Amino acid sequence: MIRTWLRRRRDDRGSAAIEAAILAPPLLLLIGLAIVGGRIQIAGGAIEHAAHDAARAASISRTKGEAYDNALTAAGATLNQQGLHCASLTVVPNLAGFDVEVGQPATVSVSITCVVDFSDLVGDGLPGSKTLTASFVSALDTFRTRT
Repeated sequence: MIRTWLRRRRDDRGSAAIEAAILAPPLLLLIGLAIVGGRIQIAGGAIEHAAHDAARAASISRTKGEAYDNALTAAGATLNQQGLHCASLTVVPNLAGFDVEVGQPATVSVSITCVVDFSDLVGDGLPGSKTLTASFVSALDTFRTRT
């Protein structure tokens, strides 16, 4: 009877290694998905912040040309400060508010589109990117000259 019990106990040898080999790939995949999800969340916040800063910089500018330049500069500076490097970045200021007559309410808006690349997580050449977009609207001073 003791020998039977010892045989059963010996039969379990190596089962922990097999269990680890079976559970490791799904666990690593889950950790990888959590990292990608976190990166998407952080990048989305950075792009929202950049759109806000760009719209604000455009709205306090005196001229349409200056507003365009300030929006692009502010968006790029905010994304650099946040440490976000887009594979493709598009900043589109809508400066139609500068054409509205003084005394009338007007706004400017900025839309930012950024393609966030995940190849640095898995390796170069492997697929993995997400396109994120953010927009923000900022009011122009109603009684300030617009040109």
